[in-house]
Amino acid sequence: MAAACAPVSEQAPVAASDEGIKGALFVAGKFGNTLSKVNLATGKQVALVDSCANPHELAPSPDNRHVALACYGGTTVDIFRTDDLSKVKSIELGENARPHGIVWHRNGHLYSTAEGRQSMFWIRDPLGEGKALEYPTRRQGSHMLAVSPDATNAWTMDLGSGTVTRVDLVLGRTPISQAIGEEPEGIALSPDGETLWVSARGSDMAYALDPQSLEKIKDVPVGDFPLRIVVRPQGDYAVTSDLADGALSVIDTATGARVRTIPVSSREEAEAKIQVTILFSPDGKRIYVAETAASTIAEVDFASGEVLRRLPGHGGGDGIAIIE
Repeated sequence: MAAACAPVSEQAPVAASDEGIKGALFVAGKFGNTLSKVNLATGKQVALVDSCANPHELAPSPDNRHVALACYGGTTVDIFRTDDLSKVKSIELGENARPHGIVWHRNGHLYSTAEGRQSMFWIRDPLGEGKALEYPTRRQGSHMLAVSPDATNAWTMDLGSGTVTRVDLVLGRTPISQAIGEEPEGIALSPDGETLWVSARGSDMAYALDPQSLEKIKDVPVGDFPLRIVVRPQGDYAVTSDLADGALSVIDTATGARVRTIPVSSREEAEAKIQVTILFSPDGKRIYVAETAASTIAEVDFASGEVLRRLPGHGGGDGIAIIE
């Protein structure tokens, strides 16, 4: 399942229109080095620009006017306008940064991991001065990122070290880390900030953790190779992206039980599609699934589990963001 070596299909899918859905989907094409915009009502790609080397995750600004892109093949976080995808800023994080996980917090600040530096950054006033403060995690492969609602703490998934790490953003105390499963990668914080959900792709497990102590609260067996995990905006379900199954595992956050599986493709198609990032619509009614090697984004009705459409994911779409 070496996603970085997977072939890319450049033939855009023909998606049906759905006038009941408003807004746009933004896609980081990590193989094509692109950023694209898809109109959700028409299902068509409406803008495409060159971005940076091997862009992975991206995050919209609180006012939805900009989107920030983590340039994993380089050393910068780049910011683009959401209306026309024009680039407005590039924030340098230093030699060998390799930024990956990124959060544009409701406080207006940006937060990003820097895998190559074994650290994360707090970028204050990103559209202004853009001052980048570095916080060492002292762990290998600090990959994915979550930030607390009050922005006092951040958590990284350290793929190389096999750990989850909590970073104190206020007092700057030494980070604490906890080994968790085999090849942990996915991370998501509940909307109330009370539970940290992580997934370990090598263990086929999801875990609910206490965000402060990092002690395990629940162990949940899920599907094969759960690369990502997200929590529904309502907080009632967590969902893993099970790459090797081409499916989603749905977890009841109250009980910690896997309550159903949503097939997005099939196990036979999984290696050809390389299912990676997943993202809920703001209302929690749909879930978007990046099929990176196929350059498609599957749109799934969460209640029924039906795949509604496949949208364009130009250039090996991985990181995705929605603005409605």
